[in-house]
Amino acid sequence: MNDTDRMAGATHLECTATGEHFDSEQLIGLSPAGKPLFARYDLDAVRPGFAMADVANRRADLWRYAEVLPVRDPKARIALGEGWTPMIDAPRTATRLGVRKLWIKDEGQNPTGSFKARGLCLAVSRAFELGAEALAIPSAGNAGSAAAAYGAAAGLPVHVVVPTDTPAPILEEMRALGADVQLLDGLISDCGRVVRQGVEQHGWFDLSTLKEPYRVEGKKTMGYELAEQLGGRLPDAIVYPTGGGTGLIGMWKAFDEMERLGWIGSERPKMFTVQAAGCAPMVRAWEQGVDHAEMWQGATTYASGLRVPGAVGDFLILRALRESGGGAAAVPDHLMAEWVAKIGKDTGIFAAPEGGAVAAAVPMLMDKGLISPDDEVVLFNTGSGLKYVGMTPID
Repeated sequence: MNDTDRMAGATHLECTATGEHFDSEQLIGLSPAGKPLFARYDLDAVRPGFAMADVANRRADLWRYAEVLPVRDPKARIALGEGWTPMIDAPRTATRLGVRKLWIKDEGQNPTGSFKARGLCLAVSRAFELGAEALAIPSAGNAGSAAAAYGAAAGLPVHVVVPTDTPAPILEEMRALGADVQLLDGLISDCGRVVRQGVEQHGWFDLSTLKEPYRVEGKKTMGYELAEQLGGRLPDAIVYPTGGGTGLIGMWKAFDEMERLGWIGSERPKMFTVQAAGCAPMVRAWEQGVDHAEMWQGATTYASGLRVPGAVGDFLILRALRESGGGAAAVPDHLMAEWVAKIGKDTGIFAAPEGGAVAAAVPMLMDKGLISPDDEVVLFNTGSGLKYVGMTPID
């Protein structure tokens, strides 16, 4: 075991609502308060050998950040090539949107074609390390694919519950990767209830968004990558499509860790959440100035990753938006589709509808004075458009 491996692993888990500490070496879901748990690290001990220059020549995946990831045993680090996705300079799209500089972080180049690979890589690796015997997840689509892939790589059975209108390519992918797939006439929230029954009756370990501590640890690596790929700085604004919001929460956590590690100063990007007009609980909560988002009734959008009517981490998302001076916008399906085509023509990236949504949101955010023409902006394309072939906008 090398020095990096000896430094890996969390010191404890912390309730995001109460601050209470818990042992990290156990299979655990939410805190007793019913809120997400964050993994915490001895950053002062890690710092001397974990400068940005120290990781520059490491493996080109998310495991380059092992010292601030929870998996202790290198043999438990399930790897399929996740992370270190490209930052694509998009000058024509920048001109089209009227901003000084625009980057697209193309998460569609991850295993299974979406950013979900990051979170499920860490969740499955940690569950495997801690002795889980069977995994389960409710999904709008891509998380189920990623869980199936990493479960297969770890040799663990995976049970996925998804809505019946999940894109066909995603269903085929999950089945090809060996998952037990159950279709349900409903939303991801309904699927979550079925998973909970399986947890109670069969002892499955629940990998639901933020209902275990480690998906957010995989997603936070996007924040570390941004700093590295931009040469030690952060952009003025990050525009992020938000269903469960794990990625936005994870990046905000990463920025705090990076400041304590000496990678960055106190500067932070403005964080923006983008949702579908037919399912926008976080946008509504942000506009109302409240700390929690009420469940969205009658959720509809063809961007399946955005069809999440309620998020257990709602207060963490809203906190990041407000602390950063950011905001939120809701985008109708037809505009997502239009911007998928514009991004494709400008950049050569076949974006998922969620990627189209973040581009479509920029003019809305500029009209509100939240993004400036002088800003350097990073848009997150969270998946490949190939996963949505055959799907059409709903509105």
